[in-house]
Amino acid sequence: MRSKKQKFFLFLKTLIVFLLFSLAGIYFFRDVLLLKVIGKATSKFETDYNCNFSVQKAHFDGISSIELNNIVLVPKETDTLFSVEKIKTKINLFQLITGDIQLQNLEVKNGFIQLVKNEKGRNFDAFLKREKSDDANEKRNYAKLAYRLLSKVLNLVPTEMQLENISLRMDDLGIKVTMHLPELQLKNHQLQTNINVTESEFSQKWNISGFVDPRAKKADVRIYNNDTSKIQLPYIYKRFGFKAGFKNVRLKLDKFDLESDKLHLDGLVSVEDFTINHPKIAKKEVLIKTASFDYRFLLGSDFVSIDSTSSAQINSIKLQPFAEYNTEEDTIYKLKILIPKMKAQDFISSLPEGLFTHFTGMETEGNFDYKLNFKYNKNKPYALVFNSNLNKENLKILRYGEANLNKLNGEFVYRAIENNVLQRPVLVGDSNPNFTPLELISPYLQKCVLTSEDPSFFSHHGFINEAFKQSITKNIRTKKFSRGASTISMQLVKNVFLTREKTLSRKLEEILLVYLLENNRIASKERMLEVYFNVIEWGPNVYGIGEASAFYFKKKPIDLTLKECLFLASIVPKPKKFMYQFDDQGKLKSFANKHEEFMSKLMLRRGLLTPEDTIGQQIPISISGRARTHMKFKVQDSIAVDSLFTDFDFN
Repeated sequence: MRSKKQKFFLFLKTLIVFLLFSLAGIYFFRDVLLLKVIGKATSKFETDYNCNFSVQKAHFDGISSIELNNIVLVPKETDTLFSVEKIKTKINLFQLITGDIQLQNLEVKNGFIQLVKNEKGRNFDAFLKREKSDDANEKRNYAKLAYRLLSKVLNLVPTEMQLENISLRMDDLGIKVTMHLPELQLKNHQLQTNINVTESEFSQKWNISGFVDPRAKKADVRIYNNDTSKIQLPYIYKRFGFKAGFKNVRLKLDKFDLESDKLHLDGLVSVEDFTINHPKIAKKEVLIKTASFDYRFLLGSDFVSIDSTSSAQINSIKLQPFAEYNTEEDTIYKLKILIPKMKAQDFISSLPEGLFTHFTGMETEGNFDYKLNFKYNKNKPYALVFNSNLNKENLKILRYGEANLNKLNGEFVYRAIENNVLQRPVLVGDSNPNFTPLELISPYLQKCVLTSEDPSFFSHHGFINEAFKQSITKNIRTKKFSRGASTISMQLVKNVFLTREKTLSRKLEEILLVYLLENNRIASKERMLEVYFNVIEWGPNVYGIGEASAFYFKKKPIDLTLKECLFLASIVPKPKKFMYQFDDQGKLKSFANKHEEFMSKLMLRRGLLTPEDTIGQQIPISISGRARTHMKFKVQDSIAVDSLFTDFDFN
């Protein structure tokens, strides 16, 4: 009998012979195996994506080199998606069999990728369809899924690469962009290429260079222009009206790993001379000289976040951001921003040019730090958390910029801007006979306007936190800016110092100016309210309560009745549409009477009115001033109305 040792060696010899024959079979039939893999790919493209995939010629060159010729991918009934004349690469035969392919090197010549959208649809739609899960209720682990997909993509990036005459073409309903690579080289982890970018008359040459190691999952790449001009991003201007450009950008990936079922993605993005221009952002081009984001992304089975160890910098402003989207129990959005202690002047000097034009030239001293804490639960929207805290340290304004807030304390000329057109000048001060000091404005009107516009004006510091929260909640639910949270302080700043343009720039300036006005005691609350009553629009070409009381009632502001004051307060949001509150008999419509009744009851409950104040409130309001000419009547108005210029003096 054979010993166990002899049996073992016999088994080993048999196994070796089997492996040798298998390897020999794979080697001699490797072209057949290759054609079989291509056949499977062709079938999958046809059944899963309704595309015709073809390779004119495919063969091995040596043991592991593969050459493919004339590869074409064409979605049925639409434009070609992919076409390449020649692809040559090296792969492991075992990987070819298992499908877990890692490219060692790659040569590609004469080809293009083409993305087309036209009246027939998009030629890449089939590849965007989500695959159906075997279990609809199965919870996906997105961290593992993302890691697996990105790892496969990185495995397809070869350690060495040579591309010649390759183009990416895009046609979005006639907006055509071409990005052409004459040559790209990746050798010894060093990437070097240039891209010719063309769009209509627009043409640029970009350089790309840096370090790339797909196996170690690391990269450090710079993109910059071939000359001294800025790189202009194509397509987005014609598609969205958004201009963007930069001098150079750096993209760095330091870590890409799966730890404890969490995908970690760490790296750096930095940009120099970044410019953006869009009418919704600002009237002028916005410039950020330097910006960087040292990021730490985390992706789990039910969350994605920017970790609090991340840091960002805009010019000299340093930020520590945290953001999270979590669906573990409810859908929750979180945002935290910390600006560590810094000099106030450094902050002012670092504001992006074009975004805060009214702060140009401002000089300050002292320090501050800032914290923001935001949390929104989609299923509990009214439990929103919004805490914004700015801590000052000897903060003082030494010199105002373009917006001189101190002018509120003296006589000045106010000019409204309508559709970018300056309106007639209105002098705010005693030299104007229509200017009305606060003590000569009916207390009823003060109470009515404060009740409707800003009940806590005399107690808040420019902002009402609860109103701000409600505004955010509604805007998130409606997915648009459908509600604001303007206080009288904000309306005053917007009227006196800013324009009515609806841009991000104007809103940010408004918030900062209101904070400075309210928290540095630049003007008293009484003076702010006095200026507010004397500059806001009360009707077509009617500015200030002195003009308004004459325009509607041929009275002085001190003589206005409660009913007249309730009416005037109701038109503050839309003064030019006051006439729509009246019917063709000159009487208030039902909705206007109901609003007046609601306001009266509210003011009674709050102790702002007494029952005696409402005596005679049922008597219909009578418009006796020039405002009658803007109203429509069934019967010809027989009351003689003085001309607009006899109601009040514009001198």
